[in-house]
Amino acid sequence: MYYYISIRMDGFRDYDKAADAVRETYKMGRLHQTYDFALERIAEYEGRPKVQMKVWDAMALLENFIDSSDPDISIPNLYHLFQTAEAMRADNQPEWMQVVGLIHDLGKIMYVWGSDETGTSVSNQWAIVGDTFVTGCKIPDSIVYAEFNSLNPDMDNTVRSEPYGIYKANQGLMSCVCSWGHDEYMYRVLRSNAVDLPPEALYIVRFHSLYVHHREGGYTHLMDGFDHKMLDQLKLFNSYDLYTKMDMDKADLPAYYARVKPYYERLVSKYLGDILWF
Repeated sequence: MYYYISIRMDGFRDYDKAADAVRETYKMGRLHQTYDFALERIAEYEGRPKVQMKVWDAMALLENFIDSSDPDISIPNLYHLFQTAEAMRADNQPEWMQVVGLIHDLGKIMYVWGSDETGTSVSNQWAIVGDTFVTGCKIPDSIVYAEFNSLNPDMDNTVRSEPYGIYKANQGLMSCVCSWGHDEYMYRVLRSNAVDLPPEALYIVRFHSLYVHHREGGYTHLMDGFDHKMLDQLKLFNSYDLYTKMDMDKADLPAYYARVKPYYERLVSKYLGDILWF
């Protein structure tokens, strides 16, 4: 038996009614998330000694993490992962897709070794959470809180403020540098471990928060053939990621976790192995 929340298509991503903390998280991200900042975080990740953890121990680190950019729910992120995966399971989506649903936000555990200064802590989450965007080129006006785009120092750069910026037409999003967050971090974790997931899975993990791409069509000029091929898959994943969100009584959360975990233990072992380097 599976336990899922029925997909609802209304009332989500209403940033006009979002709490002040949500708006502030986006403001700080837009202010600091430059091309150079993204490269610094990539270099930090590549140079940092990796931490070996059991996947389930890593997931447990999200049991008390609440996404400060999310206007929809206020439960710990761990339970949203199961909501997403369970809806996919109910619709008989492929096992690998269910695994992606389960781990797509797991990169938020970077708060454990993060810092306030780099926006990677519980107190300052602006480089962990929120919608991502491609750095090194103009931030599309269709992005959420576009009024903060002018705060980004790259928008004063004669090259990086242009639609193509440092990139070439149709070079592909996989070769672009996105703003740093849990997507980019988890993509690199998966890429550096011997996981048994298809390229489509890693693509979804990397770009599921790039709403301005898969929801607004803001990067058609940078897309290559693989991006076009993946767009429907990304939108499908997004329908489960976004529209299964629902707040739950916090007293019910431990029992919910105990019910759904056994099914995913097999999938995690099959596709990820029991231990990953983070």
